[in-house]
Amino acid sequence: MKKKILFVLTSHGELGNTGKTTGYHLQELSHPWKVLTDAGYEIDFVSPKGGEPPVDFFDLSEPTNKEFWENETYKQKRENTFVPSEIKTEDYTAVYYVGGHGTVYDLPDHTELQEITRKIYENNGVVGAVCHGPSGLVNIKLSNGQYLVADKKVNSFTNEEEREMQLENEVPFLIETTMIERGAKWEGSGKWQPHVTADQRLVTGQNPFSAKGVGEAILNELQKL
Repeated sequence: MKKKILFVLTSHGELGNTGKTTGYHLQELSHPWKVLTDAGYEIDFVSPKGGEPPVDFFDLSEPTNKEFWENETYKQKRENTFVPSEIKTEDYTAVYYVGGHGTVYDLPDHTELQEITRKIYENNGVVGAVCHGPSGLVNIKLSNGQYLVADKKVNSFTNEEEREMQLENEVPFLIETTMIERGAKWEGSGKWQPHVTADQRLVTGQNPFSAKGVGEAILNELQKL
């Protein structure tokens, strides 16, 4: 029996001081969800506050978004996400951080989620994240005291992409810069190009257009275990 995969969603719905709403990016959830559930994995959702997290880039004209949103089983899960204290790490073979600007506010310093991720990774599990999702990884330390991302190839939403959205002064930190400060071997492509990196059971993607590829790379890593 295949173990489950845990998707981490933000509970944060405000975009800095812009007055705009944010949350998790729907495509960054639906595309990996499709890849991994089609491969037979069950997915659970966790968020800092539990319940139904705020969603951003809500577009049901996109077929995979629509398929996910209208799936009754996952509708129940989406509307009733677990809180971190309810998670049993031994149930999961991978953890994936869904992107969306909300993540940079409530995931980087969430110690319970850091501990969940560390345990899954050190139990020979896979860790994945896309776009702003890697913001939740930057402060995770392993049992040896090293940052999870240190000495690993990674990527994320780029500083250039953040500047193009004119949000570089709204977000608490720039993910690319912080990854490099943590000792990661950061790599990226041009703006809005799909880019997926896998290194030592850590899978990261650059932007929304990388989400399906991240799901495929997570699946590939799981098949090696």
